[in-house]
Amino acid sequence: MSEFVAVDAPAATEFDRAMMRRCLALARQALGRTAPNPMVGSVIVQGTEVVGEGFHPGAGQPHAEVFALRAAGDRARGATVYVSLEPCNHYGRTPPCSKALVEAGVAKVVIGTVDPNPQVAGQGIATLNAAGIETLVGVERAACDRLNEPFFYRIQQGRPLGILKYAMTLDGKIATTHGHSAWVTDERARAEVHRLRAGCDAVIVGGNTVRRDNPKLTSHGLESHDPLRVVMTRRLELPQTTADGRILHLWEPSEAPTLVLTLPGANPEMQAWLRDRGVEVQEVPDLSPARAIEVLNQRQFLSVLWECGGALSAQAIADGSVQKILAFIAPKIVGGVAAPSPVGDLGLTQMGDAIALERVTWRSVGQDFAIEGYLRPLKKTD
Repeated sequence: MSEFVAVDAPAATEFDRAMMRRCLALARQALGRTAPNPMVGSVIVQGTEVVGEGFHPGAGQPHAEVFALRAAGDRARGATVYVSLEPCNHYGRTPPCSKALVEAGVAKVVIGTVDPNPQVAGQGIATLNAAGIETLVGVERAACDRLNEPFFYRIQQGRPLGILKYAMTLDGKIATTHGHSAWVTDERARAEVHRLRAGCDAVIVGGNTVRRDNPKLTSHGLESHDPLRVVMTRRLELPQTTADGRILHLWEPSEAPTLVLTLPGANPEMQAWLRDRGVEVQEVPDLSPARAIEVLNQRQFLSVLWECGGALSAQAIADGSVQKILAFIAPKIVGGVAAPSPVGDLGLTQMGDAIALERVTWRSVGQDFAIEGYLRPLKKTD
């Protein structure tokens, strides 16, 4: 029986790493479309020749390994299989991939990272080893983990990963005193936001953002997927059209689907108008960020992007609906005591109570900077 070899890289060759990077590229072709499943890519090689490739396109469809095996046909026997996530070992909507690999007679399986799903979690590797198939685990592990960060979070925490994204000037403003906010960052940062949206299942804004910006909240055609656009509004006192008579982008379901979350009985006339246009309206009690996450969790979403104003972002942070921050900082100064900032009042009065980010990284995006990190829990004061 083969041994289960777990590595970060030392036992892997540069060819192994290159093939795993190809798996990642294949997996990303399903960006934003696999929930509640992870994104997975697979490559099959004979020697150094690629004989099969595949990726998982979405829940209910075959997994990456199955598509790769179909493409390889008889050439899968004795081959090496690369896959970015541990092959599943259980019957769900589809049969287990570990069994398919054994039946195909592959000689070796190189795995990017272990699946944290309790129904897998090393069992797929064990099945391969029991069949005499050599396994190498952990090649390009960090990149494989990062690819499926939302899936891992949902498996471990039972809810979608919340990401708060905002763009601000060097003096911490998201708009001028008069509310003008186009554009804080340059087009390269905005293009990155469009790609970020494409990888999320939902994007949330509040009523003020709808009234002020008339946002599209789509990937603007850069990617093939648009998230569910979610509007949180207690009274649903929102315009139907712009000042020049155009229907608001969010009320055009042909651009992307929209869900409005509001309180019971709020503005029945507006609710009827929205539903007639194909916009989904859901009444929920005690409307809050946590309630919105609960609604989206019921839809088995993996990731939720918060692109809201300061008041709603503060609520989302305070009730634990945000785990990750992505801030774009433009080298501009706009000034203004009343100019809005990205996060409203959190009730913190001492600098020692400030929420410190963990695992912080930063990088340049064109002329702007992007800072990314993870929230620590709010510190309680006596």
